[in-house]
Amino acid sequence: MTSEDEVRDASRQFYAALNSLFNGDSGPMAAIWDHGPTVTSLRPFGEREVGWPAVRDAFAKIAARATGGDNTIHDQIIEVGGDMAYEVGVERGHLELAGNRVPVAYRVTNVYRRRDDGWKIVHHHTDTSPALIETLKRLQS
Repeated sequence: MTSEDEVRDASRQFYAALNSLFNGDSGPMAAIWDHGPTVTSLRPFGEREVGWPAVRDAFAKIAARATGGDNTIHDQIIEVGGDMAYEVGVERGHLELAGNRVPVAYRVTNVYRRRDDGWKIVHHHTDTSPALIETLKRLQS
């Protein structure tokens, strides 16, 4: 298996974990993420998390409100250089938060680092979603 194939497999694992999160279970994220202090996430909610505990907690908060959905990456491009790799593409699908359906159509960049136990995601960045931010505001009030 080439390094690109390994990263493609890690990407499949990430999107499977993201779909679990969309259905209320953030647990699978732990297997695909690096747990270091420098991992980062810039998600569609307009927030930034630094370090595995912050990234993990942010995903758990969404999973607690998620009532369904799915997400896939399209137009995927993967580039590998040594022990680092990135993928870019477009995420498409939908997320339901407390029964409110929100479309997913974001440009995405994911960065992976090769570890002893395989490729782990170290950075996830999507476009900001005004629809998602508005839905969360409504749910918090």
